[in-house]
Amino acid sequence: MGGVSVPQLDDLDREILRLLKKDARLTISEIAERLNRPESTIHFRIKKLMERGIIDHYTILLGEGLKPKKAALVVIQAETPIIEDFLERYVNHITRTLSMLPNVLFVSKSGRDTVLVLIGEENEEKLEDFINNNIKTLPTLKSVYVYPLDDIRKGEDVIGFLAEV
Repeated sequence: MGGVSVPQLDDLDREILRLLKKDARLTISEIAERLNRPESTIHFRIKKLMERGIIDHYTILLGEGLKPKKAALVVIQAETPIIEDFLERYVNHITRTLSMLPNVLFVSKSGRDTVLVLIGEENEEKLEDFINNNIKTLPTLKSVYVYPLDDIRKGEDVIGFLAEV
């Protein structure tokens, strides 16, 4: 498998990114003050980070009030149809269908016949109902594995980022 080219960042670029990840509302002058650098340097660096595609856009993370309280990773494996050429179309259909549902935070195809889905809900009962009514009812599935996420050690903000309003 080919390696991914990782952009070269110096210490100042990394510090700017750390500050913006914590609070994207910081002004250039606030960043300059915190890093003890001239505003012109910070402005130039942020502009270059954007031009290089390292900073794509600024966004918000939803707070506890809107963030799903329960989440699960669901691994779906589609049954291979008699006409194997239909497998890719069926898996694409599954990913499109699930992508339209508001409780589905993330959908990805993995390999030829597997779909990974991150689902969020306000409580365990609603999460289970959603999975039973929207995923386990999909036709011709070989398997559905549900992994509740109980104790997220890193990346807990991802759910607040992915959740829809």
